[in-house]
Amino acid sequence: MKRTILALFCVLLVGCTFQTKHRGYVFPNDLDTQVATVKTTNQLQDLLGSPQVKTIYGDEVWIYYGTDENYHGPFPLTYDNKTVLLAWVKGGRVTKTQILHDDDLPDVTIDSDETKIPAAVELNAIEELFNNVGRFSPAGLGQ
Repeated sequence: MKRTILALFCVLLVGCTFQTKHRGYVFPNDLDTQVATVKTTNQLQDLLGSPQVKTIYGDEVWIYYGTDENYHGPFPLTYDNKTVLLAWVKGGRVTKTQILHDDDLPDVTIDSDETKIPAAVELNAIEELFNNVGRFSPAGLGQ
């Protein structure tokens, strides 16, 4: 009986492990002071590397993002230590920087509904299969 309880306890303990994975950039602890000295895009790239996103409309903004993903066994995934660095760039110069942390970022919930696409054709699996017949050339013909 004791062995059964011990085995059950070990299985439950393994299922409740805690694991943290870092996603995105790993920012230095003194990010505020290091970014304050950055004046050019080359300095910014030497400090953090290439940005994850560059805006294409309006002001050119380089965006760097990093967070910790926490796994708590069977419980839902959580995120903390979220940090976003925004750098406004004009030419080769960094004109302004802004650092956002957990409290500055809004909580966004994803809606589970789907948006219907107007005039979309919805096919089942059989219709999809027969719809693709003749669309692809045989292998080796070089087309």
